[in-house]
Amino acid sequence: MIKRLESGVPEPAEDLLVTEEPLEIRLRHGPLEHRDEVRLSVTMRTPGNDHELALGFLFTEGLITAASDVVRVVHCEEVKPRERGHVVRVELRPEMVMDPDRWQRNFYVTSSCGVCGKSSIEAVHVLCQRRIAPWGAVDPPMITALPERMRSAQILFKHTGGIHAAALFDRAGQLLLLREDVGRHNAVDKLIGAALAASLPLWDAMLLVSGRAGFELVQKCVVAAIPLMAAVGAPSSLAVDLARQQGLTLVGFLRGDRFNIYADNA
Repeated sequence: MIKRLESGVPEPAEDLLVTEEPLEIRLRHGPLEHRDEVRLSVTMRTPGNDHELALGFLFTEGLITAASDVVRVVHCEEVKPRERGHVVRVELRPEMVMDPDRWQRNFYVTSSCGVCGKSSIEAVHVLCQRRIAPWGAVDPPMITALPERMRSAQILFKHTGGIHAAALFDRAGQLLLLREDVGRHNAVDKLIGAALAASLPLWDAMLLVSGRAGFELVQKCVVAAIPLMAAVGAPSSLAVDLARQQGLTLVGFLRGDRFNIYADNA
């Protein structure tokens, strides 16, 4: 129960809030006779699609290159009662060799803390195993129709108004997948994880995000080799630099019948 004020007059009312809870991602790797498990990351997320979130996170951070690198993703049962449903373990194929320093370097880069633009972009080059195919000319009527198609499919946003969305569209502008989360990075990771699990062709699709196009979101798009990214909000200068260097078509301020093209790989 809340107090809602209209014209300065408070009235009792009910409101729905988006759920935000921590998710711990663990990684199990190594040969069958000697498996190691590490606590990889903790993120604040909206519960749901946790397996997709973990899969997309590992992929966009460059720790795996395909869904086939993963044997399974499970919620951990051997945890404290209050942690049930909030800890997932990603189990890699035994033949995969993982260097613990590798993910530490990756997370240093994506934290964007104390890292200059030049070194950040150079580090992303190392993560990019796939070449981005040129998108071609941007079709204004098709692009400007995407935000409304995304909003129409946002179930949680309709009820709470406090959640981010990431949507994947094909070249004709048809919605392929949509994921929502309190964290914009999580929404993108859930979407990419779902696309990997469903074997959808990321190399020939568009990504639309409900907020701004920051460096980390553009990095995830580049690592996934998605050729076009559009954002309702503004991009950052470093995000534009990365998009231009990697050949990503980047659209920002996509509102109504207007948008800006910050990087063009026609």
